[in-house]
Amino acid sequence: MTAKYILAMDQGTTSSRAIIFDPSYSVVALAQEEFQQHFPNSGWVEHRPADIWRTTLNTAKAAITKAGISPKQIAAIGITNQRETTLIWDRKTGEPAYNAIVWQDRRTAEYCNGLKSQGHEPSITKKTGLLLDPYFSATKLAWILDNVDGARARAEAGELAFGTVDTWLLWNLTEGASHATDATNASRTMLYNIHRGEWDAELLTLFNIPSSLLPTVKDCAADFGHSSLLGAIIPILGIAGDQQAATLGQACFNPGMMKSTYGTGCFALLNTGDTPVNSNNRLLTTIAYQLDGKPTYALEGSIFIAGAAVQWLRDGLGIIDSAKQSGELAATADDNQQVYMIPAFTGLGAPWWDPDARGALIGLTRGTGPAELSRAALESVCYQTLDLLNAMQSDWNQVADTVLRVDGGMVASDWTMQRLADILQSPVDRPVIAETTALGAAWLAGSRAGIWSDQTGFAERWQLDRQFSPKMSAQERAYRVAGWDQAIRRILTV
Repeated sequence: MTAKYILAMDQGTTSSRAIIFDPSYSVVALAQEEFQQHFPNSGWVEHRPADIWRTTLNTAKAAITKAGISPKQIAAIGITNQRETTLIWDRKTGEPAYNAIVWQDRRTAEYCNGLKSQGHEPSITKKTGLLLDPYFSATKLAWILDNVDGARARAEAGELAFGTVDTWLLWNLTEGASHATDATNASRTMLYNIHRGEWDAELLTLFNIPSSLLPTVKDCAADFGHSSLLGAIIPILGIAGDQQAATLGQACFNPGMMKSTYGTGCFALLNTGDTPVNSNNRLLTTIAYQLDGKPTYALEGSIFIAGAAVQWLRDGLGIIDSAKQSGELAATADDNQQVYMIPAFTGLGAPWWDPDARGALIGLTRGTGPAELSRAALESVCYQTLDLLNAMQSDWNQVADTVLRVDGGMVASDWTMQRLADILQSPVDRPVIAETTALGAAWLAGSRAGIWSDQTGFAERWQLDRQFSPKMSAQERAYRVAGWDQAIRRILTV
């Protein structure tokens, strides 16, 4: 029985998914399971580690069943994951020391501000390409060690293991045999020196993190171990953080290529090749992927709230029944009303990086209704993307005239994608295969297994579903963008 299929495990912020790809990169089967979000205090976001693992394993088994294949036909597993989310567990029992602290969590904002006031941010940015922000793993890890009874003593005794979600899944899939991560996930911890390719001793000292906690860092395509939990012995050959995996899935292999993923948040990555570009606009310098020991770098802009704004309309306000309805309503909105939503529910990401900013609705009238609020929520994603693109153009002039490749749940809305092209005044390309994050993880595993093409062959197979070209007049666009600029500056605290 020939092993020719690839299983991609796509573990996200609100759900876990598993996708089976065939040798032609087509989706054979997909399974998805949502899990509960926990908000113990204002600004805190947690997941139960058992929920992350359970839903990942369940969906993998379900996808295999749906595909109607034998587990022995799976050549390799690729993993992609929500980044920065932080877990610690017992090395012997696998029992978590605390809930997973999610990337959105802001509990360490005061800690970060204290380190900033002491002048540590420039050196951290120089080493990691990141800003000193609660978003990243280091301060979350330090919080667990300092606030969970016995955690620091157990960590110093070598009894505990740290990992982002990929490492937690790998540990469980291999039944504790493999404690590793890849360079993209390591680069998001604020503990990894992206220039030297190693955990940074000075940063470990600064955050008071025992080195014994840390996983081994490997290439994105590497031998991570194997799993026997799915009915066959299957090698795990690829790992990348979700946004980097989407960059790979969009075949953005050449410097100057850019992708933007619209899920819970929005993340835009610009490939800058083998040169790490330092940002003057509070963008992040990160590892896009690492193959054969060679890192490829990217500029990244992170928007914390994108699809989550639509979820708020549905679950918080109850004005829509489904995400799809938001685009339909937005198309009927009164053009004479300029309503702006600033979705700073968990602070603002790039290029503002204001963790204390909070959301606002500006421009409300008695005539404002569900249609106008829907349009404001969707447009907020477009305006935030423009802010990122402007910052990238300022940092690296080679981004000029770049066509944006998009993916994620929100790109199914033609209205939203057309408005994005209008606001950016730039073409927006939507691919045929929407599952680009899972596809990127699958490509890592499939190419490592020797059954999928190399970069060149994979890039040639990328297919365009539809290109959205700007239609809005320059005058109208300028008016709308000016309104956004005024609105967002009203809520900034820094």
